[in-house]
Amino acid sequence: MLVTLEGIDGGGKTTVLEALRERLPSEGTVFTREPTDSWYGDAVSRSIDDADADPLAELFLYTADHADHLARVVRPALAEGKLVVSDRYSDSRYAYQGATLSERFTDPVAYIRSVHEPFTRPPDATLYFDLPAETGAERAGATNKFETAAYLEDVRVNYERLLEAEPDRFHRIDATQPRERVVESAVAIVSELADI
Repeated sequence: MLVTLEGIDGGGKTTVLEALRERLPSEGTVFTREPTDSWYGDAVSRSIDDADADPLAELFLYTADHADHLARVVRPALAEGKLVVSDRYSDSRYAYQGATLSERFTDPVAYIRSVHEPFTRPPDATLYFDLPAETGAERAGATNKFETAAYLEDVRVNYERLLEAEPDRFHRIDATQPRERVVESAVAIVSELADI
């Protein structure tokens, strides 16, 4: 089973991943994230820090990192019958790059999905950490171009579109709650999904 953690910056995804790592059985579970720690992921990280990076070029850096992640981590673990939990995955691309490419494409989310569709492995379930854009920007510290409130609001709109299209896959968690409650909600959902 592939479970992904999604939402705008500041929602607690990384905190939840660490909590899941502590509470779920380590045998049979793989914890991972995108961008990865590969050289593809390093290229993505460099582009995040480059205010002048071309949004379309960035999309393909993220997509290359995703393809490598699938080949190197996700598909092998799933083939072994393991639970895979990923902090960000393809939905982040649809939501974030969908926002950066809004001036280039009539429907950037549909375009990005069409790029991924031939090779990606869709998640079985996604925990969506729901948070107002202003709160996300404040928590994240607005340290890069993807963490401003205006941009995160566009990203949030894209996430809502994804939730509307696949309501059975997404599990919405109110990320404005205290951290402990967010973590407990996430652990309970993943434990039930994985029958642990």
